[in-house]
Amino acid sequence: MDVAAVVKVMVGLPGVEEQEGWAGQPVFKVRNKSFAYLSEDQTRMHLKALREEQEALVAEDPEAYAPSWDGGRFAWVLVRLELADEEELGELVTEAWRLTAPKYLIAQLDT
Repeated sequence: MDVAAVVKVMVGLPGVEEQEGWAGQPVFKVRNKSFAYLSEDQTRMHLKALREEQEALVAEDPEAYAPSWDGGRFAWVLVRLELADEEELGELVTEAWRLTAPKYLIAQLDT
């Protein structure tokens, strides 16, 4: 999936802000909480996910998805953008946002 298309999906979600991360990479946040990071070269991204989702994605397509950070109840998945299915990636971005956004913003998306 093209990085511009991914960014368009993310910034189209309620309350999303793009900021610069510690190494200069784009970080996407909602209410000051991160849900997605783009790599500096913008070929990969880290997305917040549930542990079960991370495991399923990696098992389904280890070329496109790899385990990333994990801690607490969430896990993060590393996505190779050129290998990821566009529709699935859109859903993963939205789900990462839902795991982070407050209920009132989620309600805005659902209406």
